[in-house]
Amino acid sequence: MTPDANELRTIAAQAIVSQSQPTVTVLSSLLAVEEELGYIPKEAIEAVAEFTHSTINDVWGVASFYPNFRFSPPSRCQVEICWGTSCHIMGASRIAQAAMRALGLEGEGETGDGEFGLRFNTCLGACAQAPVASVGHALKGRLTPARTEQMLRDLSRAAQGRGHG
Repeated sequence: MTPDANELRTIAAQAIVSQSQPTVTVLSSLLAVEEELGYIPKEAIEAVAEFTHSTINDVWGVASFYPNFRFSPPSRCQVEICWGTSCHIMGASRIAQAAMRALGLEGEGETGDGEFGLRFNTCLGACAQAPVASVGHALKGRLTPARTEQMLRDLSRAAQGRGHG
């Protein structure tokens, strides 16, 4: 069940005041909220503005500057395809194409059922296992297009079996 606006604001405020660093900034507050919720809802923008004595426009300016911030809830399973040098040389583009086919996507994005999100990452730090993907935060290495498609289709079938799609 998705939290309502009041619950989102309360969760965001708690994440903001719980920061352990000595200097709290707009950016650190946005990072704390995203760590807690997985994304930054509009209620969090308001809470950060209030806590940091900034305007909503100033907070939005910081949040929208960084491309890694999310403004909608993440999918249940995040898939990241490494696009770093080693993975690129070892066939990351074929792995990305296979993942898009398996998920029915034309590029980065979310599946219509909200089950999967696909992103391209500049480095997952596992060059020796290239090409690599992170699937639900678990690294999968030495991928082939066929293995990638099969893995994602199996996960999709399992999600449908749980009633999520």
